Amino acid sequence: MPERRRIRFLPDMLSAPRTPANPGFWRSPVRGARFTAVLGVVLLVGLTLLFVTGLLSYAAYNPDLNRVNDKTPDKGLLGFYLFSWPTGPHWLYRLTQGLHVTVGIVLVPVLLAKLWSVIPRLFALPPARSVGHALERISLLLLVGGALFQFITGLLNIQLDYLFPGSFYTLHFYGAWVFLAGFVTHTVLKAPQAVRVLRNGIPRGGADTLAAPDPLPATLSRRGALALVGAGSLLLLITSAGRSFDGPLRRIALLTPRGGTDPGPGPNAFQINKTAAAVRITPADTGENWRLTVRGPAGEFRLSRAELLAMEQHTAALPIACVEGWSTSDQQWRGVRLADLAALAGHRDRPPGVFVESLQRSGSFRKAALRDNQVRDGRSLLALEVNGAPLSPDHGYPARIIVPAAPGVLNTKWVETLTFGEL
Repeated sequence: MPERRRIRFLPDMLSAPRTPANPGFWRSPVRGARFTAVLGVVLLVGLTLLFVTGLLSYAAYNPDLNRVNDKTPDKGLLGFYLFSWPTGPHWLYRLTQGLHVTVGIVLVPVLLAKLWSVIPRLFALPPARSVGHALERISLLLLVGGALFQFITGLLNIQLDYLFPGSFYTLHFYGAWVFLAGFVTHTVLKAPQAVRVLRNGIPRGGADTLAAPDPLPATLSRRGALALVGAGSLLLLITSAGRSFDGPLRRIALLTPRGGTDPGPGPNAFQINKTAAAVRITPADTGENWRLTVRGPAGEFRLSRAELLAMEQHTAALPIACVEGWSTSDQQWRGVRLADLAALAGHRDRPPGVFVESLQRSGSFRKAALRDNQVRDGRSLLALEVNGAPLSPDHGYPARIIVPAAPGVLNTKWVETLTFGEL
C-alpha cells in the first residue's frame, strides 16, 4: 500500500510544468551530493592555489613602486601585499606564474562539471527561504559569475586575444576580489556539509537534494563521470604545460601561443612576446646613432653600444617568464651590471631603484620601475648579448634589461634611458 501511494504521487509531481524551477526538469542520473562534493574539494584546493599565485604575480609587478607599474591606481586596501618581490630564487616567477596559468587551465573541466552539477539550485524557488539561504544564493551568484569572468578573461589573455574592454590587468585584479568574496562565503557555508558527505555519505533516511527525482536510465556512472572530467583535465595539462619547458614538451603544447612551434636554430632562438616590427622599432632607431642615457646625481651620460661593451662585462643564466604562463629555460645573458651603471650615475654605496624607458613609443610597460634590491643583485644586467651572440632586434638589440625572478614585461627591451634615484 505505501508503495502504491508513492507511485501515484510521482506522476502528480512530474505532471507540473517542466521548467528549470521544477526538480523534474533535471533528469541526469549523474548529479548527486557526493559527485558535487568531490568536485568541490578539488576546486577548493585548486582555486586557493590560483588566488595565492595570483597575489604573488601582482606583487611581482611592484605596483606600489611607481605609477607606471601600477595598473590599478584606485585599488585602495585591495592593493596590499606582505613583502617586496625578491630576486631569488631566479626561477621564482617562472614557477609561480607557470603554476597559476597551468592550474587555471587544468581546472576548466572541473569548474564546468561543478557548475553543471549544481545548476538546478540556481533555478530553485523560492529564491530565499531564510537569511542564511539568501546569503548562500548571493555567494553562489558571486562565485559563479566571478569564476566564469576570471577563467574567460584569463584564457583569452593566455591566447593573446584581448576581446574584452579595458586592461586585462585591471579587470582580472578586481574580478579576483569579487570572486574571492563569493568563494570564501560559499566555502564557509558548504565545506562542512561536503566533508560530511565525503566521510559518511548521505545519512540513512536523508534526501540527496542534488539527485534527480526522476532520473533517466544511466549511461555513465558517477565514477565514470569523474574519470571523464579527470581525463579532460589531463588532456589540457598535456597540451598546455609544455609552454614552460624546452624540447618535446613545448612541441606538444598546442593550446598555447608559445608552444607547438620551434623558434628555429641559433643563439637567439627562444620565445619572445613581441617583435621589433610589432612595436615599430626600426634599424634607424637602433643603429650607430643609438645612445643609452644614464641619469643620476653625478649628471647625465650618453653611452654608445661600443662604450658599453668596453665596460666590465658579466654573465647571468636567467629565464624569461611572462604573465601568460610561458617561459624559457635559462639563457646565458652578458652585459653591464645595473649596479655598475648606478655607480656611474653617482650611487656607489647603495644603488637605489631605476626608472627604465624603452625606444618603444606605445603599448603597456614601455616604461617600468625596478626596486633597489633588483638593481643591487649582481645578476641584474643591461644585457648586450645572449648565448654568446649579440641580441637580435626581437630580443631587444641594442640593449635590454634582464633581472632575476622578474616578470617578462619588466625586462624592458630596446632600452633608451636609465634614471637612478627615488621612485
